Amino acid sequence: MALDPHHDRDSVTGTATTGHVWDGIRELNTPLPRWWLWIFYATIVWSIGYWVVYPSWPLVSSFTQGVFGWHSREALVRDLAELKAVRGPMMDKLAAASLPEIMSDPMLLDFARAQGRTSFGDNCAPCHGPGAAGNKGYPNLADDDWLWGGKIEDIATTVRYGIRSGDPKTRISLMPAFGRDNMLTRPQIENVADYVRSLSGLSVNAKANLSDGKAIFQQQCATCHGDDGKGKRDLGAPDLTDAIWLYGSDRAVIIEGVWGGRGGTMPAWVGRLDDTTIKALSIYVHTLGGGQ
Repeated sequence: MALDPHHDRDSVTGTATTGHVWDGIRELNTPLPRWWLWIFYATIVWSIGYWVVYPSWPLVSSFTQGVFGWHSREALVRDLAELKAVRGPMMDKLAAASLPEIMSDPMLLDFARAQGRTSFGDNCAPCHGPGAAGNKGYPNLADDDWLWGGKIEDIATTVRYGIRSGDPKTRISLMPAFGRDNMLTRPQIENVADYVRSLSGLSVNAKANLSDGKAIFQQQCATCHGDDGKGKRDLGAPDLTDAIWLYGSDRAVIIEGVWGGRGGTMPAWVGRLDDTTIKALSIYVHTLGGGQ
């Protein structure tokens, strides 16, 4: 049903209707408040002034510069330059100090940690998490379990040259693909997986031959992980007895790792980050709680 909005008025308020009716309810053509309209008109005038004063309109190969000639990029560069000038003396001191010197100077240590935290968020958090608690395949940096050592010098070397990164000085280790490369049979791998689980007190398959698994472990795995399974840091081989698992402790996951091997990579940050930033980043990681 439609009404003539020019002749139909609400009998209670005397306000004209829009002519729309839904289920017997008529829509009133109530005018907007004057104050709201004036604010709306003011925003239109303001936007036109903004277009004129500041850079705004794109052109074929450039953009309008604006009457003020102000650019957000220039403001950012200026702010960064001011920040650099403020931090300059401490950055110079940080650059000149050795890692032990930084660790023994409370003020310099706090500054290094602040710098390192920012660098960690920008470069490391996507893999290790914002709190450095790690993810599947990426170590937890806040505990005291370290594949390559948790001393400040060890961490700095790992950060600088990475793991299997291709850098000439990178840390290198690789777990063979015992199944894919036909070094062990499937039953042998299952027995080894159960034996490895038993090292940290995990349940094993009822049909597992742990004696066979132990013998194979001694033949194939002990060179890197040690006869007792506690790992070797100089080889980056993890401790298999501490219930800390990089990829998970499920039987199927361990079998998968033994079958296809493991060999994640970490980039070498030398050349990507300056030496001072690498020192600050290493110190931040070391002081997360698990540094040695």
